[in-house]
Amino acid sequence: MRITQFNLVKVVAMICIISCISDFIVLFLLGNCYPGYSQLKNTISSLGASVSPVSYVISLWWIFIGTVFVFFGIIIGKAFDINHKNVKIASLLIILYGLGEGIGSGLFKADRIEGGLTKPFIIHNILGGIGVIAALILPLIMRKLITKKTMFHFYLFSWVVFIIGIITMLLFAIRFSPNEHNFLVLYKGLWQRLFLLNLYTYFIVISIIMYNKEV
Repeated sequence: MRITQFNLVKVVAMICIISCISDFIVLFLLGNCYPGYSQLKNTISSLGASVSPVSYVISLWWIFIGTVFVFFGIIIGKAFDINHKNVKIASLLIILYGLGEGIGSGLFKADRIEGGLTKPFIIHNILGGIGVIAALILPLIMRKLITKKTMFHFYLFSWVVFIIGIITMLLFAIRFSPNEHNFLVLYKGLWQRLFLLNLYTYFIVISIIMYNKEV
């Protein structure tokens, strides 16, 4: 049976929802396969470092997840008015997130060497940073796309997601502090996962809206 544009939007929306939920499950399961790894104290990136026993598996998973978000960013234009400026921006931001935090993290490992950082680690951080910035900006664009008049609760939700995103990102950024025993620095893994939970919840809500929208 021919796949219509309407069906394609629904399929991609469902895949995005499943992928967001699955990513948390995979991160938890693979983290438990890494002796000494703490879900609250260690960063997600360290799962993909060369010294990690799950490095190869998690890298492939991140590339898959990143690809899902790239397609999600492309298809969002089919769910809304593709000629609308804010749709194009939202699409680009989601694609950048998929390329940076997903595919980029999978291709470039966060490896450290004694006394410095490796080139892959630096590229990993740069691409991840681009992805995070894109994710932070997304709610500000989506609130213009789905306005206060058309969906008031989503408009408010976008602001909440943006604020929580800023707070959790700043908390995670404190990991660069020289005081490694500081509570905020120690629990960097927690802040990173809260940032991810906040973002994935937003992606899931957008996916539900796309699924229910008549194309």
